[in-house]
Amino acid sequence: MINDRLNRRENDVMNAVFELSGGKERFLVSPGELAAVLPPRRKYDEASLERTMNSLALDGYFEFIETERKGEKTYVVRMRDAGLGYRRRDYQRKRGLVFRIAVAALGAVVTFLVGLLLRALFG
Repeated sequence: MINDRLNRRENDVMNAVFELSGGKERFLVSPGELAAVLPPRRKYDEASLERTMNSLALDGYFEFIETERKGEKTYVVRMRDAGLGYRRRDYQRKRGLVFRIAVAALGAVVTFLVGLLLRALFG
């Protein structure tokens, strides 16, 4: 799921955060838990993960505070409205894309049939 406003890294992190939230508005997550959910083909180190999370926080998807839990770095994440509606907007974008493709295909079929009709009439 790729959102139009986000780049790939931001989209990956947002998918991971949304998945780990489990539908809750507030939750705790460690960088290791986030990295485990992220796609392995892209290399995410802790610094790049934190930069991406800061970008998403600035865009209003969530707020997060860095803390320690049993000596392990942990994020306290609070989802905001944009973050809670992330999946819905992505679904709507996909539905709109399918509709545009269907309209383009229908237009191609109609154009083809009109061409055949004109060729039969004048050819």
